[in-house]
Amino acid sequence: MTVNRTRWLAQTAIVLAVTGCGMTVTGGSAADEPLTGTILEQASAAALKHVGGGTVLETEAGDEGTAYVVEILRNDGSTVEVQLDEAFKVIGDSADDDEQGETEEQEDEDKGEDDGDKKTEGRLDGMIPQPEVGDLKVAPMSQRVDLAVPTFSNPTNVTNPWFPVSRQESVLLLGEVDGQPFRTEVTLLPDTRIIKWQGQLVETLISQYVAYLGGRIHEVAYDHYAQADDGSVWYFGEDVLNFKDGAIVDTHGTWFAGKDGPAAMIMPAKPKVGDVHRSENIPGLVFEEVTVKDVNQTLDGPIGLIKGGLLVEELHMIENNVEQKIFAPGYGEFFTGGDGDVEALALAVPTDRETGAEPAALATLRQGAASVFNAAKAGDWPTAVTSADAMSITWQAYRAGLVPKLIEPRMTAAIEALIAAVSEEDPKAARQAAIDTAQWTLDLTLRYRRSVEIDLARFDLWAAQLLLDAGASDPAAMNGDFFTLDLIRDRIAHALNDADRARVNLQLEELLSAVGDEDFKAAAETAEELRAIVADLQIAG
Repeated sequence: MTVNRTRWLAQTAIVLAVTGCGMTVTGGSAADEPLTGTILEQASAAALKHVGGGTVLETEAGDEGTAYVVEILRNDGSTVEVQLDEAFKVIGDSADDDEQGETEEQEDEDKGEDDGDKKTEGRLDGMIPQPEVGDLKVAPMSQRVDLAVPTFSNPTNVTNPWFPVSRQESVLLLGEVDGQPFRTEVTLLPDTRIIKWQGQLVETLISQYVAYLGGRIHEVAYDHYAQADDGSVWYFGEDVLNFKDGAIVDTHGTWFAGKDGPAAMIMPAKPKVGDVHRSENIPGLVFEEVTVKDVNQTLDGPIGLIKGGLLVEELHMIENNVEQKIFAPGYGEFFTGGDGDVEALALAVPTDRETGAEPAALATLRQGAASVFNAAKAGDWPTAVTSADAMSITWQAYRAGLVPKLIEPRMTAAIEALIAAVSEEDPKAARQAAIDTAQWTLDLTLRYRRSVEIDLARFDLWAAQLLLDAGASDPAAMNGDFFTLDLIRDRIAHALNDADRARVNLQLEELLSAVGDEDFKAAAETAEELRAIVADLQIAG
């Protein structure tokens, strides 16, 4: 059974809004939120039993006497919505209104009757209706390679070398945005989602994009991709959360194929110079038109040269500007630059994975960071100095070898900040620097260990960060820390057994309550308990 990915995160946003920590989400109500956790499991099981099996497509909290709504794709291809009460008893079912609405919308598109045919052009059988773009100077239709409706027989097996989303477990990008350090972690999640578009039910991969600006959570997106039978990769939409000061401020940029507009080609099967495609194609909401400029770039990769890089120019409708992007075979999106902002790939696994044993130096750096973190709290500065000095010596020796080029200067700066903070006997600065050096060390360790192990360690680090922010009585920072913990939980939950997963979820619920109440002492104590649980967890496999 494939269950549509639903996130505890949406439920968390509502709880935080109610508990008064200043967290708000625009554009939705509690009744529209997806089910999560044990509620999701029980509601899905009850609905599937009622209809005799199938695939759960979507879930949401109900209203007006209905506690839960579960949409199911039956084995015969039809869909049905099952309504449940709070005890998970079936109180009704009906043909899916969304499916009917989408069918009628598609019929209107095929007939050219969508808003008087003013919003689309180029309607032909087997072709994707194209929206009007106003005065924007777009490429002629003759250059477009994304006009025909694709078919999807094996959509989650992505073999396209310039967008290998099904083969990349974890990707790290680094750069600068608005003059601040920018960090992005992209993770392929184990679940998939079925999306209805152009009369097809397409199973899509889900990739979690988490961006940090100035070290704090900035943007989250759950991107949905599928490969067509011709080898092109298509973008089926994204669930977006934009943050400011630890709070969700809007969901601008969210869209889904079949609901808001068409799916969009994000990478041609065999790109050629002059080819044009639209990676997003809903003017007024999301729009990007991509023109291939070069297919034979030689790139300076994380640990060596990469040949066959793809250079494109991306036209944005809202900003009406052009941005350069580079895609690298085996990596995917490699570089983005425009208006002074830069985001570049620092590391990707399994592409950059090493087959040998993990260097002992990385363990020394991790242990040293933990030692400084604890010693600075206790005011044990001789121990902190000894550990920091050992870390500096270890790093100087390690960096002389082959180190990913974008991580090396950042790790060097973190070590220098650690030495300075310890020398000044500044407990807050020393503990923050210890967390920062531990983070960069984990990034380096990603080449040698499973990505889920690194994410578990990152989970622990963010619990440590929440400890630090609780100590500083910083509610906005704590909110952001909690959201980050919840996002990383999405990456590791599948690798935990049922008992451990339940322990983590219960502890997160307690932490949520403390963060929502702005109870700094309780938040710190609960974060400490969470770290103790993490230390005891066993990762499957």
